[in-house]
Amino acid sequence: MHDENCSYCAEGALLDAFGIKIGELPMSKVILFKEQSHRGRVIVACKQHVDDITDLTKEDRIQFLEDVNHVAEILHELFKPDKINFGAYGDTMHHLHFHLVPKYKDGYEWGGVFAMNPHETELTQAGYDELIKMIREKL
Repeated sequence: MHDENCSYCAEGALLDAFGIKIGELPMSKVILFKEQSHRGRVIVACKQHVDDITDLTKEDRIQFLEDVNHVAEILHELFKPDKINFGAYGDTMHHLHFHLVPKYKDGYEWGGVFAMNPHETELTQAGYDELIKMIREKL
């Protein structure tokens, strides 16, 4: 299923409002979140337009979680966070996706829930390109 009104399905301008597609894995799209208060923050969005992880078949669910794990391993390798927070919200965005948010003990928002979009740290195009290249090489 595909929904032209969904930023993860349609991509283009809807996705450009908050993210930059890095690449694809078997069951997901990997998107750099433009707000980079947490360096390396990405979204792993299911390729299927489903609202909840329970909407996937067992095989697809296993593959989606493998994709999420693979991206988390990449973030650990590249950015050496003390912890990665995983957010799977969907109150208003009815498309299964996880936010992977690297966090550091002495860093921004340590010890609390990460802000959905604090609008504090946006990068130059060169800064986005550098992060995308680093992550894409590991996908």
